[in-house]
Amino acid sequence: MDDVAVLNQEPAARTVLHGLHLELGARMVPFAGYEMPLQYPAGIMAEHLHVRAACGLFDVSHMGQIRLRAASGTLRDAALALERLVPADIAGLAPGRQRYAVFTTETGGISDDLMVAAEPDALFLVVNAGCKLADLAHLQAHLGGTCEIALLADRALIALQGPGAEAALASLAPEVAAMKFMDFRRLSIDGHDCTVSRSGYTGEDGYEIGMPGDAAEPIVRRLLAIQGVLPIGLGARDSLRLEAGLCLYGSDLDTGTSPVDAALEWSIQKSRRTGGARAGGFVGAEIVLKQFEQGAVRRRVGLLPDGRAPLRAGATLFLAEDPSRPVGHVTSGAFGPTLKAPVAMGYVATGCAEPGTALLAELRGRMVPVTVGAMPFVPSTYKR
Repeated sequence: MDDVAVLNQEPAARTVLHGLHLELGARMVPFAGYEMPLQYPAGIMAEHLHVRAACGLFDVSHMGQIRLRAASGTLRDAALALERLVPADIAGLAPGRQRYAVFTTETGGISDDLMVAAEPDALFLVVNAGCKLADLAHLQAHLGGTCEIALLADRALIALQGPGAEAALASLAPEVAAMKFMDFRRLSIDGHDCTVSRSGYTGEDGYEIGMPGDAAEPIVRRLLAIQGVLPIGLGARDSLRLEAGLCLYGSDLDTGTSPVDAALEWSIQKSRRTGGARAGGFVGAEIVLKQFEQGAVRRRVGLLPDGRAPLRAGATLFLAEDPSRPVGHVTSGAFGPTLKAPVAMGYVATGCAEPGTALLAELRGRMVPVTVGAMPFVPSTYKR
């Protein structure tokens, strides 16, 4: 999960780390209503490779942090309430654990993707920046009568990603070394109340750390002073998540795409599927669960183009054995520095989704051979 790909023309806000980005020489761009760092002087390629080899620090404070608490004060009631809006098993989420989920629409599409963490008496949600106000309104409209829903606008969010992330963060908070992938903790960093999840958006081991806004710059400066930790911008964040086969809302996911289309069936646990203990009950359930049984007409796949030129979103895909027959389109594409080759993601007719299928993509007026590839393109290194 992450923010919509469309760059807004008029940035409406700055994160609390804006001044530090400028000090570090960042090239700033408008993104999802915020002015955000695209890259630093080292450049996107070097930043990408540094995350794979060491540790990168990302400012993701533009994303939405929401706390959802049931009027009864119990975690289970909060979880059962949220299950009305997402198809994931939230009631089965133990305190101190986190899970990926999607908000579904009446037509079975996806209005946003999010992370949901269980605290002892509430749920902690991280949603995409471009969707956070709509998500807040959605939650309030459906759950406002039984739940307290608060957008935590006074908090910052950063991500530490890469093989050096554990050592870097453990130097400030030793407890994080014992955490496993998708663990969630509240702990003190430099005396500040922080949330820490062992997760991220790069395919690498790492953490996302929420903190009070006024604590963000001092904590980030301490982390950047650690050898091997460098600031990383949106450019490398995009190529890292694409190599990891992770979706970008607004590009690979939207209201016209179902979880089954998007190959996200794994995010709908058995308890929420037909025959499960709490089957259905979420918005658009009838349509989504029918797709489980009957299949979808299209499928999200990984794409490996020949040559070194990256494919871009919108490029039409054709079956190689019949170049007159369009079978899909590209939704995300970039050069993959780890692979030293371009990688892409897109949707194709289900019959063309098998890895190894030969396709053609239209690129600047010419046809480029493309092979459907298994994702992730780069193996993940999560600490299980």
